[in-house]
Amino acid sequence: MNRLLLPGLLALASLFGCATAQKSTTASATNAGPRTAIWVLGCDHLAQLYKPDKPHTDVLMPQRQAELTAFNHQLERFRPDAIMVEQLPEQQGRIDSLYRLYRQGQLELATLPDGRSEVFQVAFVLGKRLGHERIYCVNAPGGTSQSILHEGTNIELYQQATARLREKTKAVGQQMQSGSLTMGQYLTYLNSPALVQELHTLVYRTPARVTHGTLKPDAMVDAGFINPRYVGAEFISVIYNRDLKIYSNVATTQLATGSKRILAIFGARHTVSLQGIFGTDPAFELVPASAYLKQK
Repeated sequence: MNRLLLPGLLALASLFGCATAQKSTTASATNAGPRTAIWVLGCDHLAQLYKPDKPHTDVLMPQRQAELTAFNHQLERFRPDAIMVEQLPEQQGRIDSLYRLYRQGQLELATLPDGRSEVFQVAFVLGKRLGHERIYCVNAPGGTSQSILHEGTNIELYQQATARLREKTKAVGQQMQSGSLTMGQYLTYLNSPALVQELHTLVYRTPARVTHGTLKPDAMVDAGFINPRYVGAEFISVIYNRDLKIYSNVATTQLATGSKRILAIFGARHTVSLQGIFGTDPAFELVPASAYLKQK
């Protein structure tokens, strides 16, 4: 063998050996013990549903409260040991304070300006029933409107897909607003595999076909990094970047708490994306909504 090559080959072998050992150690650490079960529950933002001229959109009315109680009973069957919500970690102090008062029976959720939110109507109620001491804030900054993608080559594909999905969900929304659909049925529909997949395709796949355009100005988007040629892919990256940060918050919270059964409540738009991220992490095991939610 050429002696000039030998040192390089030995160094390369050493490098591969170190990399293999490091990879093995990391994998062992990641896979140590049983995997953490995680249920990513897609939810509408219940406070935003409310329309004063449509009484049945008010989750504080007695009928809706009874329906949410029944829905929370279904969630309770999962027996999560940690409930995580779409609130920024910077809000943890406020959520802790409110939850402490709620557990002590000193807080009426209806008195809060945002008391209709799923954070209070689902997470707080379920957490108290299960005896949890804390509700964890694991959201990440970066929320933006899907409408900021508004022009470019093939923009009609995105616009048409958006219109089709809106038309498809319109009837269900009207049934919820009229009271002919219970809150549990409505939330179960939002977690149906067909709907969450279609929503995922609309937000995380179809925009990639839009090129040579711009995004509407948005405080959460650094336009200096946007390449107009790939405007649709850039749009996807903005939303997906937030999902990765949420994933980081959930994963690090799990490490800090040692929780083994996590219920993560997020807007339905994030459902499949977060499922995809957690589904490829060997430390986690996805729990399908169908295992606990009645489909009828």
